Amino acid sequence: MGDGERERHPTEATKGHLPEKGPSTSQALAVATLLPLGGGLLALAGLTLVGSLVGLAALTPLFLLLSPVLVPAALLVALAVTGFLASGALGLTGLSTMGYLLNQARGMLKRTPEQTEDTKPRVGEVGRRAKEAAHAGQRT
Repeated sequence: MGDGERERHPTEATKGHLPEKGPSTSQALAVATLLPLGGGLLALAGLTLVGSLVGLAALTPLFLLLSPVLVPAALLVALAVTGFLASGALGLTGLSTMGYLLNQARGMLKRTPEQTEDTKPRVGEVGRRAKEAAHAGQRT
């Protein structure tokens, strides 16, 4: 190796040949905007959790005293909601079934004239054969 050639580190050899990779301006702006917003929402979620736990701890004795009233009321509400959702689901299923049957009937009515034209000659042929068979039976 000559004096002009010296060992280079691999990063030095490629320096200036590869474009520098980094976040674009829009990405940096999005991070700068959404980071405080996400942090604030996370803080609100934590405060809500703490408030719910404190409220539950404070109201537990009241729930225990009123449980003979609250449990049947909760069951009644749960059954009413279940019935309402079930009736809606069954009604929607019935409507979609009726729509499907209506579309099938419309399709059959559109195909019926073509099928009728195809079957007319066959019906006439069957009639002629039956007439011939009846005449042949009378002769014997």
